[in-house]
Amino acid sequence: MANQRPPSPGYSITMTPSNPGTPAPHTDRSPIRPPPLTPAAPRFPPPQLQQEHLASPLIRNPNLQSPPNGVHSGSPTPHMSTPPGPPVFTSPVRPAAVPFRSSPATPQPVAFSSGSSLPASSPPHFSNGSGDLQHQVSDSAEDLTSIGKAPYVLFSAQKVLKQKRQANVPSLAFGALVSPGREVSTGPQILQRDPHRCQNCGAYANFYCNILIGSGQWQCVICRKLNASEGEYIASSKEELRNFPELSSPMVDYVQTGNRRPGFIPVSDSRMSAPIVLVIDECLDEPHLQHLQSSLHAFVDSLSPTTRIGIILYGRTVSVYDFSEESVASADVLPGDKSPTQESLKALIYGTGIYLSPMHASLPVAHTMFSSFRPYKLDVPEVSRDRCLGTALEVALALIQGPSAEMSRGIVKRSGGNGRIIVCAGGPCTYGPGSVPHSFTHPNYAHMEKTATKWMEHLGREAHRNNTVVDILCAGTCPLRVPVLQPLAKASGGVLILHDDFGEAFGVNLQRAATRAAGSHGLLEIRCSDDILITQVVGPGEEAHVDTHESFKNDAALSIQMLSVEETQSFSISMETKNDIKSDHVFFQFAIQYSNVYQADISRVITVRLPAVDSVSAYLDSVQDEVAAVLIAKRTLLRAKNHSDAIDMRATIDERIKDIAQKFGSQIPKSKLCRFPKELSLLPELLFHLKRGPLLGSIVGHEDERSVLRNLFLNASFDLSLRMVAPRCLMHREGGTFEELPAYDLAMQSDTAVVLDHGTDIFIWMGAELAADEGKNAATLAACRTLAEELTESRFPAPRILAFKVSPPSHF
Repeated sequence: MANQRPPSPGYSITMTPSNPGTPAPHTDRSPIRPPPLTPAAPRFPPPQLQQEHLASPLIRNPNLQSPPNGVHSGSPTPHMSTPPGPPVFTSPVRPAAVPFRSSPATPQPVAFSSGSSLPASSPPHFSNGSGDLQHQVSDSAEDLTSIGKAPYVLFSAQKVLKQKRQANVPSLAFGALVSPGREVSTGPQILQRDPHRCQNCGAYANFYCNILIGSGQWQCVICRKLNASEGEYIASSKEELRNFPELSSPMVDYVQTGNRRPGFIPVSDSRMSAPIVLVIDECLDEPHLQHLQSSLHAFVDSLSPTTRIGIILYGRTVSVYDFSEESVASADVLPGDKSPTQESLKALIYGTGIYLSPMHASLPVAHTMFSSFRPYKLDVPEVSRDRCLGTALEVALALIQGPSAEMSRGIVKRSGGNGRIIVCAGGPCTYGPGSVPHSFTHPNYAHMEKTATKWMEHLGREAHRNNTVVDILCAGTCPLRVPVLQPLAKASGGVLILHDDFGEAFGVNLQRAATRAAGSHGLLEIRCSDDILITQVVGPGEEAHVDTHESFKNDAALSIQMLSVEETQSFSISMETKNDIKSDHVFFQFAIQYSNVYQADISRVITVRLPAVDSVSAYLDSVQDEVAAVLIAKRTLLRAKNHSDAIDMRATIDERIKDIAQKFGSQIPKSKLCRFPKELSLLPELLFHLKRGPLLGSIVGHEDERSVLRNLFLNASFDLSLRMVAPRCLMHREGGTFEELPAYDLAMQSDTAVVLDHGTDIFIWMGAELAADEGKNAATLAACRTLAEELTESRFPAPRILAFKVSPPSHF
């Protein structure tokens, strides 16, 4: 197995090949698509994130044909009513001089061709008097099942090259994106029993296993060893074996229905109400405070009645609000210059006050508390105000872990149950533990920042150990000292997001942060055929300790401890081949064990089989440009830790394109130049957008913004990652329809409006002629905003929606 290097600041785990002489892995492609058509269900490693799982019903793309392999992704588009007449996508424009490939609706999962067959060679024949080893996959109907509908795993290519020399080309590495927390409307089949596992390598019995139907023995696809099934797989024919979900689908969920873990709720339609503690900066000027109060009022109105909430303010002191006082806003105050003592915390937690209360009993009180907030009065610059965020977070963690207020309907809170702390910050932590000096010119600033960073990271790890996620939502113009706060969010499994102010986008993210589905105790295991080596993992996790997973005699699985299990995340897995592949297929198995939002223990198992081919052309045809581009981008951004690194990484993009042309392209007659392979025609454009966009380009000014974008991207789901790399361009047409166009300047015509979706930002551009007609301009802008909101209805973080117009020329 590959050796593990310490995680980088990019939320990554880097696996290096055992053999240093082996070329680094590469990534491959997938076509660009409109937002997914349905909410997605938990996917597995490589990830991330993230995200907009509901495609807008405004989008109707006639080019969304069934994939050639017969796999249908997504589900019928949900119906939504929208304000100014829902726009509808018509057929994309095809400029004669500009080649443009329209994209399908969802990332195409592993291609399982209905015409493909099992290895040409006949299956190994075992005879022990009990029967023959039966294939579980028919030649005529390979994997046309769950994975097509729930793309938890997206490979950069749907075939693998047999020749190691051809396969391990660093510029076009092979890999996968795995989304452990993705949710889909049609999830995997559920089994309420323990799985059958290989006693040699730990792999799970699956769709591709060969079965001795006479004895019930099954052959592991990873290590090829025979295993007993305790007679469970004994059958008269292989058709009978289809009654076992794990043998009829490449993806299944094993749900632990036993009561080994207290707090299990065997009800599928009600979640455990995880406590949410708001930790709010009280050093805000009046304009910021007014926006924040509006966002907070809307936030508590959006919560479910059973959600328990706590409210803490911090400045020079920590104020913990007491919900037992219904008529006035009352708070207990702790000093902020040092960590709270055990005695003070016990007095708080075991006292008569109620600091975590369900919304059905405390909504009016919460509104009273928010209305009581007052702006900062002293004449002190924002950056110099004392903020004891570290102490406030310690108190918030103690509240979540201590005795809680009443739980409705007699449900007992599981010890260490899931919790979420949401920080609403307007400036850096400058007072108490984890603080930095007010000014960068402080003579000891570098040392104090390093100490504060380590303290915050330790606090984040403590939160993670106690199943509490810390999200930090920042707003305003005061520098936040992101390098200090980012490790706190990362270590706990949360996110750090920057906003211009505490207004609309902040309010939406506040609501989505609290309501996004999250699991805990996540462990990801990846097993591959012997010929495949995992060389690097980038995502929100860390190497799992050996005592956190079961041991088998020859278990070579790569194990990753997930910091949280969320829909908005993904892991990118880079792979290469160890040797020339002799077989006709290679196998990959992804298993994630986690506790879901209902406190049920889930083991999700996804098994993928890819054909191994000799033909380079067949391999290139199977490359998924978009998946490849995202994998390349994540590997590149991992190394771009600052602005200087980003400039260096831009040059590597050019070199990568040249190398792909030389290795896979054709020589131009009478020239030393190589023609770029036509099968990868979309990849250069995607990488061009990466090079000039906010991730590597010069668009983003402040290093804090670049750092936040980078860390968000390294952990984001495929959908959000793709949009952050390459924007999607939609032009408004007459009648409220929209056309998808290439993201070229030519789309910006004076009589049109254009919507550009760039992941974390959506831009609406209004041409001069359109802007001159006031009535038409207003209707078009409303239609564009409606489209933008529906495209990102479930995206987290919620993007800023910015509108621009070209002023008509003045006439003299």
